[in-house]
Amino acid sequence: MTYPKYDQLYPEIKAALSRERFEHVVRTGEYAVHLAELNHYDTEKARIGGLIHDYAKERPADDFLAEIDKKHLDPDLKNWNSAIWHGVVGAEFAKDELGIEDEELLNSMRRHTTADVEMTTLDKIVFMADFLELGRNFADTDVARDVTEQSLNDGVAWQLEFSVTRLVRNHQAVYPKTIYAYNHWVGGK
Repeated sequence: MTYPKYDQLYPEIKAALSRERFEHVVRTGEYAVHLAELNHYDTEKARIGGLIHDYAKERPADDFLAEIDKKHLDPDLKNWNSAIWHGVVGAEFAKDELGIEDEELLNSMRRHTTADVEMTTLDKIVFMADFLELGRNFADTDVARDVTEQSLNDGVAWQLEFSVTRLVRNHQAVYPKTIYAYNHWVGGK
């Protein structure tokens, strides 16, 4: 499958996002390159995955709801919000507007918000780079980075445990696919 080069995507992503969000996706791309090097993966594709992952993050809810209908996506998506939509539905915008046809790149965008039981190396790289890019600073950031740099799979499990625990502690719903991912990556150990 095909996808545009990083230098072609850069101005389009920059135009679509606020300065803060754009800086985040650039840092995510940079950290994705680091993780790709550690895991013997295509650094350019990882960098693009990081750059595009939040392409739809700042769109209004009505855009997502219309796209769910237009593309006949799972109607249950309408019960969620931008935290889920910008990845799962956002990949549709990236495909149509940015010309990205590579399913691995599109899936990495879809899965960066939810994780999944089945995740490619690129899925895991983008999932973790979004969480750990150098602008992130939460309790145990260094621990999470160390774990991830030793094992991408262990990093995915670490982030899922951290994120699901936070959602439950804050009395927030957990997306069903994320529960399955948690059970696979954390519970299946």
